[in-house]
Amino acid sequence: MTVTYKFPEGFWWGSAASATQTEGGTNEDGRGKNIWDYWYELEPNRFFESVGPETTSDFYHRYREDINNMKEIGHNSFRLSISWSRLIPGGEGEVNEKAVTFYNQVIDELINNDIEPFVNLFHFDMPIELQEKGGWENREVVNAYVEYARTSFKLFGDRVKKWFTFNEPIVPVEGGYLYDFHYPNIVNAKKAFQVAYNTMIAHAKAVKVYHDNQDGKIGIILNLTPSYPRSENSADLKAAHICDLFFNRSFLDPAVKGEYPVDLIHLLEEYGQLPTTEKGDKQLLKNNIVDILGVNYYQPRRVKAKGNLPNPYSPFMPDWFFDNYEMPGRKMNPYRGWEIYEKGIYDIMINLRDNYSNIESFISENGMGVQNEDRFIKNGRIEDDYRIDFIKDHLKWLHQAIEEGCNAKGYHLWTFMDNWSWMNAYKNRYGFFSVNIETKERTAKKSASWFAEVSKNNGFHA
Repeated sequence: MTVTYKFPEGFWWGSAASATQTEGGTNEDGRGKNIWDYWYELEPNRFFESVGPETTSDFYHRYREDINNMKEIGHNSFRLSISWSRLIPGGEGEVNEKAVTFYNQVIDELINNDIEPFVNLFHFDMPIELQEKGGWENREVVNAYVEYARTSFKLFGDRVKKWFTFNEPIVPVEGGYLYDFHYPNIVNAKKAFQVAYNTMIAHAKAVKVYHDNQDGKIGIILNLTPSYPRSENSADLKAAHICDLFFNRSFLDPAVKGEYPVDLIHLLEEYGQLPTTEKGDKQLLKNNIVDILGVNYYQPRRVKAKGNLPNPYSPFMPDWFFDNYEMPGRKMNPYRGWEIYEKGIYDIMINLRDNYSNIESFISENGMGVQNEDRFIKNGRIEDDYRIDFIKDHLKWLHQAIEEGCNAKGYHLWTFMDNWSWMNAYKNRYGFFSVNIETKERTAKKSASWFAEVSKNNGFHA
């Protein structure tokens, strides 16, 4: 039996990308260095096949072609990020006029093609000069970010009406301060919690500036990863609850509710891990909640009660309270090592409906990275049916959530075209369009034409 999945009128069909991963033009036209440029110079061996951030899809020079391709496959919206170190080299001081020209041209080109620009201010790319001051550990850097946000709103806010302060703010915390997979490669939970807290202070200050001066909507992009317990046993349930506090609610609650979960505060207090706060912070968070929430969803997190008590002499880590659990029979993306669990998208949306005032939200990233996609070329095109199935199966659950009253307004794939991906470089490809790294030639995959039909019909049959 064929089922029709029709989405609400005005649904946002599109994709997302980030400056560092797509622009290229490293150190070109006055761009300053960010932590990725610096770390690659320092340790190129930490990057897949030693490919660094100067080797990207070259959006900086080819944005017109890319935006035309977006229009061709039915995009009505697209999320990009501004490179802080391009707009304000060094992170503070003079604005780079060549960067202003570039971003104006990109925004105007999108609008001229009936594609609404969604603009994100920070996607893991701290200017190196500010990282040397301590990055998000330092409230001076928070203030520099607020000025950067103010400048961006002033320059582009007449045309951009959907802004986001941060993309996946948990990732710099996990990668840079807990698990050593992003620069500055510090392993220190106390610093990690300070970084997380100061990020949310920066976020709230930027929201305040926006609401005081602009008339659009501002939000944040969070990668919400449901924490599923192994069983209904109380020890497993507690492990999942604590995991959720650390990795989801530490950003979701202050962003949407304007306050931190009491359980999280008590836990950090008990173990001497509370961050340093300043007078007025509590009211700042309470008064500056988001208008809109972007949800990045790739995989679930499955946890169980801790098998062994942590060594009391080892440094504090969130992992003290849970172990990861591999569910038997789970469906996997073997290239990324991630479980594929489509219902997670529904569970997130129901949680937002029931516990977060049904805030206006959208799927801001979802996608499938696959290695060596050239294996699937037929008549000059990558036949990525696996990606089509992946998107379709997630959209079915998103549709179900909307039918049940969830305030979900769109779906953006990660990503529009294959791009450089942090430490993984070009190992896994995610795009609707493949990119030849040598020539930069773009070629539409099968998923691109499928998505064009979905967007045109505002839904699909399955």
